[in-house]
Amino acid sequence: MRLTTHYSGRYLKLVERNGWEFATRHQPEVVVIVAWTGDGELLLVEQFREPVGKPVIELPAGLVGDLEQHANESLASAASRELLEETGWRASHFSEILRCPTSAGMTDETAVFLQAHDIVREGPGGGDDSEQITVHCIAADQIDEWLAGQYRAGKAIDPKIFSALYWRSRQRQFY
Repeated sequence: MRLTTHYSGRYLKLVERNGWEFATRHQPEVVVIVAWTGDGELLLVEQFREPVGKPVIELPAGLVGDLEQHANESLASAASRELLEETGWRASHFSEILRCPTSAGMTDETAVFLQAHDIVREGPGGGDDSEQITVHCIAADQIDEWLAGQYRAGKAIDPKIFSALYWRSRQRQFY
């Protein structure tokens, strides 16, 4: 099981193992935050994503330990940092929902879905200096229509949102 590196950049490597080429991140864990407000609104973020060349509607998310000052952070610390940075909301605590591959045929990246509990608004959000994020708080009973409208407007919809909606409808213990 020899791993051969074909290319290494700032954040990603292209590697090969057992004849299979795939991308790997230097920090392969990503926290994906499912955050419902007390009014039953799901927090979503919108930002332009260069690989797809258009704005994408997503759950708040971010890399764990991606910067030197965050090298040894826990999943909960990364989730807290990303939620506040991207949306302006803070959670009292987080619970793990699920760990899963993001694209098992292309990357070793693992998404760790975390439920944010007892969230409160503390600021505007919008991301860090390298991001331009728009925050959306969408009521559960309007989200299907809203997402369809965003799609018709030419925006990409991250399918992880549909996992959050499924969990809300089927497994109330996460909320």
